[in-house]
Amino acid sequence: MQQEGQPIRVRIPRSEENEILGIVEQMLGASRVRVRCMDGKMRLGRIPGKLKKRIWIREGDVVIVVPWEVQGDKKCDIIWRYTKTQVDWLIKHRYLDKLL
Repeated sequence: MQQEGQPIRVRIPRSEENEILGIVEQMLGASRVRVRCMDGKMRLGRIPGKLKKRIWIREGDVVIVVPWEVQGDKKCDIIWRYTKTQVDWLIKHRYLDKLL
């Protein structure tokens, strides 16, 4: 648990690695979700097996996605999910202005 006065570590999307913030809009089943990305596009997101086994992803979660090299404006991979306190930090530091 987070202690009072303890700094919060938040992973920021790396633009040089083509990472984008997104919000999970709809769960589609079979490790697929519909994600509204920060660049204004809706993408079909895939939850990789290593992430699926560790983290549960639900509708409304803020995630980092990497668009595919082929069909990049339609499909992406989810690589990170933020916790509630990390989302609050992102809002406070104005990273989520375009999404909310």
